[in-house]
Amino acid sequence: MKNISSTGPDSGLRKPRIDYPCLWQYRIIGESKVAIRKAVEEYVRLQPFSLTLSNVSSGGRYVSMSLELTVHGEEQRLALYRLLAGHPAVRVVL
Repeated sequence: MKNISSTGPDSGLRKPRIDYPCLWQYRIIGESKVAIRKAVEEYVRLQPFSLTLSNVSSGGRYVSMSLELTVHGEEQRLALYRLLAGHPAVRVVL
């Protein structure tokens, strides 16, 4: 569903082209599965999504979760990234 490509010989220097709508995945790292789920539900209200546990740190302090949903444009994709990254329950969004 996701088509990411670059144009021209300098493709490493150019912004990739993403065809929307597409299925997009964010990796969210925080200290609590429950808190991360609440953050996602707060920002992704009516849209279907999948949120799954990806990893738990060796010490058990951090969890990594994969959020997958359809984004309809770059503005929506980046806005959700910024919202999640700014949430107190979230340490990192990739």
